[in-house]
Amino acid sequence: MTKLSVIGTGYLGVTHAACMASLGHSVIALDVDPEKIASLSAGVVPFHEPELQELLTAAIASGNLTFTTDWATLAEQADVHFLCVGTPKSKDSDAADMSQVNGAITALAPHLTKAAVVVGKSTVPVGTAARLASQLKENAPAGSQVHLAWNPEFLREGFAVQDTLHPDRIVIGVTADSDEQALREVYAASIDEGTPFIRTDYATAELVKAAANSFLATKISFINAFADLCDAAGADITQLADAIGHDTRIGRRFLNAGVGFGGGCLPKDIRALQARATELGLAEQFEFLANVGRINQMRRELVVSRAKDFAGGALAGVRITVLGAAFKPDSDDIRDSPALSVAKELMAEGAQVVVHDPIALPVVRRVHPEVNCADSLTEAVTGAQILVHLTEWNQYREIDPASLNALVAGRVIIDGRNMLDRDTWINAGWAISYLGKPGS
Repeated sequence: MTKLSVIGTGYLGVTHAACMASLGHSVIALDVDPEKIASLSAGVVPFHEPELQELLTAAIASGNLTFTTDWATLAEQADVHFLCVGTPKSKDSDAADMSQVNGAITALAPHLTKAAVVVGKSTVPVGTAARLASQLKENAPAGSQVHLAWNPEFLREGFAVQDTLHPDRIVIGVTADSDEQALREVYAASIDEGTPFIRTDYATAELVKAAANSFLATKISFINAFADLCDAAGADITQLADAIGHDTRIGRRFLNAGVGFGGGCLPKDIRALQARATELGLAEQFEFLANVGRINQMRRELVVSRAKDFAGGALAGVRITVLGAAFKPDSDDIRDSPALSVAKELMAEGAQVVVHDPIALPVVRRVHPEVNCADSLTEAVTGAQILVHLTEWNQYREIDPASLNALVAGRVIIDGRNMLDRDTWINAGWAISYLGKPGS
């Protein structure tokens, strides 16, 4: 098996390291934060992701996965180095902040004294790989024996382990046959399963992730725009989505209307792509992405407006329970979460907001201590005049509304995910409002 390194131990890095180690590769993972490395070495996963804790524990116990803060040790022990650091939004623009990527290459290069392949997995602006390849060649002692490849990640939070072990495609941007062979050896298990293996140039590999996320975001905002039209015309967005989804050119996935998308990838990636396209003189062609973002933001505003309507026009003093804080189920990621965004806007309108989430509340309390959280569903809904369902956890779908009747002060629920059964709630005496389809 191949000797690998993983640079960066955030969501992508920890998942990739644990999964590669589980396949039998020898993996050493690096982070510049000693406390994070100590915690990971003890087998503690710093975020919630199904299956990952067990995988990490087994990988460490097998000896296939170790952690370090030392660049020299990393370079000595591995032949293929995966770059998995973050590329967040810049503080002063929509462009990607490349400081972590640039810093990692600058720190790694002087220690590359033997032939190696550095493999970028981070989502970066097109043109980055060519620049980094030149930087490595100039600054690594091994010079031209150090190659760069680009291998974008396509992880879905909540499914990251399976997406790594059993991906739907593997894309690599390389300039040498030997680099392709090295990555074929790394991903041999997936290739043997029949996973498509696509070789491209650097620029194409960089653009694949940006294109995929932009398409998905556009599809979500498309159906949400039609949800508004359905509301205005008295139509049903779910039936509409089912009907057009049977067209194989369109497909049904990502056509679920609701409060919109969030998380650490889609919002920042579409903004970064638009910024890069503008730099390349293509601002007009990619203006549609600004509209995609605006539609997405309007969904959150719509939920707040619905709550105002139910409250008689003003939210001051109205007790509202928000069901969900993570941007999606099976995750504790609250970055750009529609649920948390709506909760904070309701608070700004004067509402007495209580937030519940099965997993994400520790993160909410740490990052947003001003938000009132309730650990139990019973505590969260007690005294509520309005419930707002914003993260589609199975726990919320399975609620028996009749069991809440004695706890709440008002039987009103806004289903921002269009997932709750209409008849079940109405039969229990509730008024239910959806986004783009008839409620009660």
